[in-house]
Amino acid sequence: MAYTHLTKEERDKLAVLRSRGWKLREIADKLCRNIGTLSRELKRNKSPGAYLPHKAQERAEKREVETHKAKRLKTYALQYDIERMVMEGWSPEIVAGKLKRDNGEQAVISHEAIYQWIYASAPHLIGCLPRAHRSRYPRRSRRGKVKIPDRISISERPAEVGIRAEPGHWEADQMVSNASKLALQVCAERASRLTRIKKVGDKTAAQSRTALSSMLKFYPKLLRQSITYDNGSENVEHGELNREIGTRSYFCEPYHSWEKGTVENTNGLIRRFLPKKTDFAKISEERIAEIERWLNNRPRKCLGFRTPAEVFDGFVALAP
Repeated sequence: MAYTHLTKEERDKLAVLRSRGWKLREIADKLCRNIGTLSRELKRNKSPGAYLPHKAQERAEKREVETHKAKRLKTYALQYDIERMVMEGWSPEIVAGKLKRDNGEQAVISHEAIYQWIYASAPHLIGCLPRAHRSRYPRRSRRGKVKIPDRISISERPAEVGIRAEPGHWEADQMVSNASKLALQVCAERASRLTRIKKVGDKTAAQSRTALSSMLKFYPKLLRQSITYDNGSENVEHGELNREIGTRSYFCEPYHSWEKGTVENTNGLIRRFLPKKTDFAKISEERIAEIERWLNNRPRKCLGFRTPAEVFDGFVALAP
């Protein structure tokens, strides 16, 4: 006969018969259970001083859940790789995307699983996270999808954009302020990593479109070829922006903001100066310009220790 765990009713009977002085073998015969099963039950689930069936049931149910809980990271090698990338300052979203790109579908792991593993099993990495909270915030339910007209998936973006083989391809994002309705419109050029930042009065699509237009429209056409967005409602007027400045639009897959990793990484650098709780209403345009200059004049290893401004100025000099 296949082994089955004791039921709540059997635990109740075990407690009653024990209190009446029955021997364990007598109880085993009464319940049609192996005496070893009952002996283990008493050892594993006995409370101090007595066997309490409701407490025993709670412990058993908790062990059942823990036993069947899927292991977040299945191998030590995967844990090592993730630890190394997080310690380099990569967000869990970027780590998940990198693993998928390098190893294919068999290495798919969600950024949420990485967060859960860090907070449950690797707390020494919490300080390396872009938002190093001591405990995880409860996940918010996802709202209904935003309908973006004429949406073209990032999967249809030309290969040369993905490998940064030519200039003029940008990524856009909006940094929000928890303290006010103001936001920062950020865009980063993929090949040079040049960054532009502009404060916007609110988080609407009209404000986002106007800000992007003002930041990009004066560059040569070669240097404003495409913009990659996430699926936020602030991007629904992308078509109008394309008609204004001659760009093309591409969109990340839903909840895959790591696919525009250049601007996501840039946002993390900006947060060094403007943490999450910063009230953008109190930040002057001059301060925003200072941060933009710091980003664009900071040597980057990926650029051979040239600055984004130097690389982008070289593109401008060659543009027709």
